[in-house]
Amino acid sequence: MYAISNSRISPQERSAIQRLAPQPRTVLETGLPENLLGDLVCKHLHDAGVLDMSRLVERLALTGAVLEEILMFLRKDGRVEVLGQAGNQALRYGLTERGRSAARDALARSGYIGAAPFPVSTYRSLLKVQTIHHGRIGANDMRRSFSSVILAPSMLDQLGVALNSGRAIMIYGPAGTGKTYISSRLIRLFSECIWVPHAIAINDAVIEIFDPQVHRRLQDDDEQQNTLLLNEGIDRRLLCCERPLVITGGELTMEQLDVRYDPDSRQYQAPLQLKASNGMLIIDDMGRQRMAPAELLNRWIVPMEEKRDFLNLGGGRHCELPFDLVLVFSTNLNPLELADEAFLRRIGYKLQFGYPQASEYERIWIQETERLGIPHDPKLLRYALEELYEAENMPLVPCHPRDLLSMAIDRQRYLGNAGPLSTAELEWAWHNYFVQLDFIG
Repeated sequence: MYAISNSRISPQERSAIQRLAPQPRTVLETGLPENLLGDLVCKHLHDAGVLDMSRLVERLALTGAVLEEILMFLRKDGRVEVLGQAGNQALRYGLTERGRSAARDALARSGYIGAAPFPVSTYRSLLKVQTIHHGRIGANDMRRSFSSVILAPSMLDQLGVALNSGRAIMIYGPAGTGKTYISSRLIRLFSECIWVPHAIAINDAVIEIFDPQVHRRLQDDDEQQNTLLLNEGIDRRLLCCERPLVITGGELTMEQLDVRYDPDSRQYQAPLQLKASNGMLIIDDMGRQRMAPAELLNRWIVPMEEKRDFLNLGGGRHCELPFDLVLVFSTNLNPLELADEAFLRRIGYKLQFGYPQASEYERIWIQETERLGIPHDPKLLRYALEELYEAENMPLVPCHPRDLLSMAIDRQRYLGNAGPLSTAELEWAWHNYFVQLDFIG
């Protein structure tokens, strides 16, 4: 199932990836050891029982020519045998007793059963070719992308310059001022597609990269072709996707920022920043995580400064990969409470989100009435500003119109009322939205 057509794939982009990752025609051209591929085929056959060539092509994302070479190697080794022809005259392959034993041994070493991994050496080059730091965001791009958002032009310019800089960004300000909403929309400025491997191979470790919850696939013409011996096009081990956006908040742990090995499944799990490669990683609610803010910030010193990350695979094994993403810290705390000025200078851009002016708040209010499909009543808005906000000395917060109007509608529906919202319904929403401190304890 694909999300979008291939209109975002330019000939230049396709040509660059084609040169870097052409369709492999031999085992040597896959960049992987023959034994690794042989073990993977055996695991698939152990999982499925019997497979013909078309199913092997589908499962391993390799061409028929490469798989024929692997199967010939496995047949000579006595691990695979031909079990006759299927109804479509295709040969069917299965494991011998020796092959079943070898598959069990392979599964004991690695539980990964999926598409053939992409070699880490080529993956490093792929990340550099697809860099998100191309510096092509302009003022017109920012205004076009945020045309439906009420945001000061000066803030749009600050965000655009920060994006082009390639440096980390810290967005701070009171809760409800739109920090997460605005920062998560920044990924829309990068409309070009990228290619993401199913998994990468680092020596004998296979780490899954593609995550359907993170990577949104795009339609690619090459994937519509089903010729078994196709030797043209981009490597099938790569999936055409939108640039990823990963948002993590108070649930973030340090373990999620390094390669994790699951002893039960015997599989390696990619860290969040690796899944976000060539895209954007937002650390939301900075300072609310289980670890100290300094500990979390220190994790990013080397990647931010050197644009490379060192992953620990355990057993003294490490791997260096390009750190190619837009890193955004978002917090409603004072940044000086999270780190000293010396460290904050490393981040580069610190953008403060504040409360809107009354005119901006009014535009947000009108925008919300349109979204909710209710008529805009200027008297109701004036009542909110003068009788509620001013009376209680409450700051104007961008998220309030959405929440207050929605709650007033909830009450109206509950009572079976119809027509425009009343001041009584809005006041009811107001008193149920904010914590009331005048109770008797």
